Amino acid sequence: MKAMILAAGLGTRLKPFTDHHPKALAMVNGKSLLEINIVNLQRFGIRDVIVNVHHFADQIEQVLTDNNGFGSRVQVSDERAEVLETGGGLKKAIPLLRDAEDILVMNADILSDFDLNRMILQHKRSGALATLAVQQRSSSRYFLFKEEEKHLRLCGWRHATTLEEKLPCSGAAKMIPLAFSGIQLLQSTFLHKIVQEGKFSLVDLYLSLCCNESILAWDHTGDSLLDVGKPESLVQAAKMFNL
Repeated sequence: MKAMILAAGLGTRLKPFTDHHPKALAMVNGKSLLEINIVNLQRFGIRDVIVNVHHFADQIEQVLTDNNGFGSRVQVSDERAEVLETGGGLKKAIPLLRDAEDILVMNADILSDFDLNRMILQHKRSGALATLAVQQRSSSRYFLFKEEEKHLRLCGWRHATTLEEKLPCSGAAKMIPLAFSGIQLLQSTFLHKIVQEGKFSLVDLYLSLCCNESILAWDHTGDSLLDVGKPESLVQAAKMFNL
């Protein structure tokens, strides 16, 4: 299995730090978010990692070089010319990912104590094309799922504030809203189904596929999860996680 850490974003919510640094190098208890996530993946036997870069890309490359990838084999997917959002970034990295059986994709600014082995087990047993880590928690945006053969299958998306909905699939009488954790497992065949070009999000990619493909939820409600997107969340992360 390979992992891709999405680290190309501008991190505007984390200003003023991101006026001079990439958000992936924000520090929690003396370690960068990038180091924390790379080392955490090693706990589950994942040492082959791709990191996409755009905002202050040179800083990320230098840190990886200086620290020998923090003990992992780390390759960089270069988006200096244009940041491509999450879906476009994944597509650009396909040449670095295509020899993996399964691919873990996660945001650089997500910290969680979730058990990846449990998620992998469900992903393999279900045969899902993609498995999305989700929780029952308050959020401004939700994936919508329908119950189907002991699994929750993606069927839509909703913005809780504006009430905007995207419902590509018909026939879902009862939809279960769950908040996305920014962590997903993909079969390698998923890469062949990406037809979008340029900038696009993984959310829109999933919604374009969910009616005909098995895109399932992995509910890890109860696990600690923190989106380290604002300066105050760095302080919170230092208290929540013994890193």
